[in-house]
Amino acid sequence: MGVAFLYSAEPENPGGPIYARTEMVKSGLCIVNGTVCDRLLIRSEKYGAPGRDIAPNSGTQMRRSMAIKSDRWIRQQAVEHNMIAPFSEKQVKDGCISYGLSSYGYDLRVSDEFKIFTNVNSAIIDPKAFDERSFVSVQAPSVIVPPNSFALARSVEYFKIPRDVLTICVGKSTYARCGIIVNVTPFEPEWEGFVTLEISNTTPLPARIYANEGLCQILFFQSDEMCEVSYADRKGKYQHQQGIVLPKL
Repeated sequence: MGVAFLYSAEPENPGGPIYARTEMVKSGLCIVNGTVCDRLLIRSEKYGAPGRDIAPNSGTQMRRSMAIKSDRWIRQQAVEHNMIAPFSEKQVKDGCISYGLSSYGYDLRVSDEFKIFTNVNSAIIDPKAFDERSFVSVQAPSVIVPPNSFALARSVEYFKIPRDVLTICVGKSTYARCGIIVNVTPFEPEWEGFVTLEISNTTPLPARIYANEGLCQILFFQSDEMCEVSYADRKGKYQHQQGIVLPKL
């Protein structure tokens, strides 16, 4: 079996934290950066400090990582495991707000279904007892969000998140420069469904949102170890959601 030579991330501290992609530590073996090893030799290259020879089960802590995934990985997961459907393997941008695969993420589209906040019924927003009268439902190729108001929508794409992956959503510059803020909570490991999108108009003017065009970008982070309990394991309340799903207790 092999020996992995790792270098401390802090050259002045040879015993400091070790940054390496450790995919598995089990039964006296580990996989470090793709190499199967039964010994690890920790060194500080800059100062030539003596190495520390350890076994994977010796109790020495290695800092684990979550790496952002590239277009190649996203494409493979979408094509082979249906992680994103429908899936556009390139950026579509002619005459529209861009969507599809990017270098390190995926720009999802917003569908033509919207729920826009209204105060006509003077309802109170209560996450424990949500009143559907707080919204007006609209289905259209575009929608106007009133000044300093808010809308819910859903993605065109259906997502199936792998067990060792967590996603983060960031906005698109085209909308951000118009004062349109998109908030989406993380897609947790083994969550699947259409995404409920939260859209805020932070400006004092009405704002137009275009259906079936890009709205936000999803970044995929893969851990080097599986979680003990996934979203599916704990039967999350938003699992397999269809359409626009309102708050649940």
